[in-house]
Amino acid sequence: MEFNRLDIYAAYYLWFTDFYSGALDPNYARRCRMEEKFRFRPSLCHSYESLSENGQYIYDQLEKEQYISRSYE
Repeated sequence: MEFNRLDIYAAYYLWFTDFYSGALDPNYARRCRMEEKFRFRPSLCHSYESLSENGQYIYDQLEKEQYISRSYE
């Protein structure tokens, strides 16, 4: 695995989009912060298949851990 910031953002953004349970979910809050702070907004076609090999590896690790973002309360 190589360090590529765009792959990291893309994988985390997709994970936060795929696995959240509403507007009060920590993953949703983190996704919104990514959009605001980093101005990261992928295309509407953003999916697992559109990730690079490195991005897919990062996403798979998040899925394996069932990653949940910290709470922003």
